[in-house]
Amino acid sequence: MTEADEAAVEIHKDGDGGRTLPAVIRATEPGTDPVRWIGDHRETVDSLARTAGAVLFRGFAVSDHKGFREVMNVLSSKVLDYGERSSPRSEVSEGVYTSTEYPADQHILLHNEQSYTDNWPTRIVFFCETAATRGGRTPLADSRRVLAGLSAATAEKFERLGVRYVRNYLPGISLSWQEAFQTDSRAQAQAYCERAGITAEWVDDEQLRTYQVRPAVHAHPVTGERTWFNHAHFFHVTSLPEEVSEGLLAALEPEDLPYNTYYGDGSPIERETLEEIRSVLAKETTGFDWEAGDVLLVENMITAHAREPFEGPRRILAAMADPIRDIEGAQ
Repeated sequence: MTEADEAAVEIHKDGDGGRTLPAVIRATEPGTDPVRWIGDHRETVDSLARTAGAVLFRGFAVSDHKGFREVMNVLSSKVLDYGERSSPRSEVSEGVYTSTEYPADQHILLHNEQSYTDNWPTRIVFFCETAATRGGRTPLADSRRVLAGLSAATAEKFERLGVRYVRNYLPGISLSWQEAFQTDSRAQAQAYCERAGITAEWVDDEQLRTYQVRPAVHAHPVTGERTWFNHAHFFHVTSLPEEVSEGLLAALEPEDLPYNTYYGDGSPIERETLEEIRSVLAKETTGFDWEAGDVLLVENMITAHAREPFEGPRRILAAMADPIRDIEGAQ
C-alpha cells in the first residue's frame, strides 16, 4: 500500500452527535478499490466493526452486485445462504439477496439478524445499489447500550427465562414452511427442526407450527461484551400495526398467529415490558442517508438494524457471513 493509497481513504470514528455508530471509512479518491483496501486493512476493519458496531464504506468503487460479492469475499471466507427464513427476499447471486421485500410504506422494526436461530450470522452487510428518493434509511442501535438501558428487573428476567418463539407457517398469511426452510419435503423440514432444537407440530397438511426457546442476552464471542440479542419485541403480535394485530387476533386463535413471543417458560411478556424495550430502542436509534455505492458492515451481535418507509426505486442488497458456530469453534 503506497502513501498515495493511504491518503485516498479517511477513517471517521465519531458519528452523528458524538456517537460512533456507524464509523465511516471514506474513499477520497475516485475509483479506490475496496477489495484491495480492505484486504490490506482487515485488522483495522474488524477492530472498528467490533468497537463501533457498524462500519460504513463510502466513496469506493462498488457499482453492482458482482462488485459487492467481491467485497464480501474479502470481508469473510464464509458467506451464508439465507436459511430458516422469516422474511421474503430474492437471491440476486450466490450469497447476495435483496433486503427484506416489504411494502415501501411500512417500517421494519429494529432487530438483530436471525437471533431466533441457533446459528446466526455474526455479520450482515448491506450494499446500496439505488438510494430512495425520500426516506429508506437503515436505522441502527447499539445492542450493548440497549441492554444497559433496560431496568435490572427486565434484563434479569429475560436473561433467566429466555424467549419462546412460536411460529405458524400459514399459506397466504405468512411465509410457507416450504419457503422458510427452502424445501418441499416435510421430512427435510422436520429434520432441520430437530437439528436446530425446534419443536415442530403439523397442524394439518399445510400448516406447520414451531416452538423454540433461545437466550435473550448473549456475550460477543470475541469482545465478551453482553448484548441484547433477540426478537422478543420484533415478533410479538403487538408490534404489528394496530389494525393488523387486531385483525389477526379476531380471525385466529392466539396459538395460530403467524408469529408471537413469550418468556421462555411460556408466560406472556407484559405490555409494560414491551413498551420499556421499545422506549430504550427508540432512545438508542441513530441513522444515516444512503448513497449509491455505500457498503455497510453491521456487527450483528452488537448492532440492531431496521428500515424506514421510503419513496422511489430503493434497492439495497444484503449478505450474511461468519456463522456463530464457526466463530465459537475457532476460539
